[in-house]
Amino acid sequence: MTGLVVGQLVLVATPIGNLGDLSPRAVEALDGADLVACEDTRRTGRLLKHAAITGAELLRLDEHTEERSATVVVRRIGEGATVALVSDAGMPGISDPGERVVRRVVEAGHQVVVVPGPSAPVAAVAASGLPTDRWCMEGFLPRKGAARSARLAELAVEERTMVLFESPYRLVATLIDLVEKVGPDRRAVVARELTKMHEEFVRGTLAELADRFAEPLKGEIVLVVEGSPPPTEIDDRRILVVLSEAHVGGASTRDAADEAARRLGVSRRRAYRLALEQRFDSKP
Repeated sequence: MTGLVVGQLVLVATPIGNLGDLSPRAVEALDGADLVACEDTRRTGRLLKHAAITGAELLRLDEHTEERSATVVVRRIGEGATVALVSDAGMPGISDPGERVVRRVVEAGHQVVVVPGPSAPVAAVAASGLPTDRWCMEGFLPRKGAARSARLAELAVEERTMVLFESPYRLVATLIDLVEKVGPDRRAVVARELTKMHEEFVRGTLAELADRFAEPLKGEIVLVVEGSPPPTEIDDRRILVVLSEAHVGGASTRDAADEAARRLGVSRRRAYRLALEQRFDSKP
């Protein structure tokens, strides 16, 4: 077909601290974009200046404006524009704004291209010294209440290495909660100020780290926690986690018991009994 106008969304990873990590391909993508969607126009403006890119059109796209800005992005791509999407640091869409934009662009039938680069979770796992063959990204934990308790209960039986983000001001509280819910002897790593001048990896058990960081510290934090050892026998706590997940998802008591039995290989009778004891027969 002649005269066909094709636009695209380009996800561009940006430095998580060290500006030297901005790749030549990232510079090329940003320089060639018709529109740069970003969390903070001032911060991205400084990055573009560092890369000697001038005259870029910027669109604010943060957690408060993502839905509205996504409409603009989809429209501009439909008109044939190349839109670059960046977050303040790292890969957009990974614990940063961008997920909804990508989904909208894909649903509209447009192309999504990735320019990979710096990633705090990957950097922290790689240097942690903990198992890297299977790991999961947990991001920020819920701050309080039942949601936080439920997530901590899930982490207690998670067998993969876990990666969490945390504010330096809440790190102590999170470590204490992990000691209580996950266990004091579980190995962990506090990765601080990754790629920056004061980069630091502090390794130890959760109990040791809770003592070490009893006072608030400064800097960006990634917390890597060792997974639970594979259970030799499925205990009630693990069954209750699966029952709770199914119940919150809207499953009836019987369906939740069926799900737990299927996933964990335990008897349906046992799972159903635990569900009744925990009153999972009530509505979620």
